[in-house]
Amino acid sequence: MRLDKFLSETGKGTRTQVKKLISSKKVSVNGVIVTDPAMKIDGENNVVDIEGEKVAYAKIEYYMLNKPKGVISATRDSSRSKQKCVTELIQEKIRDDLFPVGRLDKDTEGLLIITNDGDLAHRLLSPKKHVDKTYYVELDGRLSTEEAERIMGGIDIGDEKPTLPCEITRLSDTTCFITIREGRYHEIKRMFATGGLKVKELKRISMGPIALDAELGAGEYRPLTEEEIQLLRNFDKTEDQTAISE
Repeated sequence: MRLDKFLSETGKGTRTQVKKLISSKKVSVNGVIVTDPAMKIDGENNVVDIEGEKVAYAKIEYYMLNKPKGVISATRDSSRSKQKCVTELIQEKIRDDLFPVGRLDKDTEGLLIITNDGDLAHRLLSPKKHVDKTYYVELDGRLSTEEAERIMGGIDIGDEKPTLPCEITRLSDTTCFITIREGRYHEIKRMFATGGLKVKELKRISMGPIALDAELGAGEYRPLTEEEIQLLRNFDKTEDQTAISE
């Protein structure tokens, strides 16, 4: 890997910025000052320093985030409003190329996986895959058993075809868990709206084999464990299923 690419990917600046660092003789590799940004290095085995401070390196990173309300599921906001993005919450990240796997609406909370593993993201979100995602829902009115059964069977929400069947577990008259298997725009909100119910609170609590860590408060995160990473890598690799990406 080129030295300037290495520094850029580890969050030390844009290619232009890191080239200036290198030309200013502020970067060393294995204790030797380097001025060539095209120098080839091995990020895992070479020691790179900027003004005496070692640059940490990770080829791939994985984080579990409990997304809070008011933050958008993006890597950057190009609009004038400059809203806070989920990747900005990961303060300890080493890589500068992290992204959320899928998305949650701005007013939706809960589990998001943040990584730079494109293959993993493809397996979880590809239209040829099927990854269950479960949400906690709070409604503004009573959800009857009959209404829950109607929604579970697949319903018309104004798209070209009905929703796929889902599972609903009623917790009370106004709260439930719902597990969906596809990803349409505001899908859950539109499903309940067909019965005159408004979603007041929506929180994703699991995605495939990974459940949200109950100890993570809104806006908090932690690295995925090695066990969780392996669960995701090995989860549902068959090609005859349907994706979910809200």
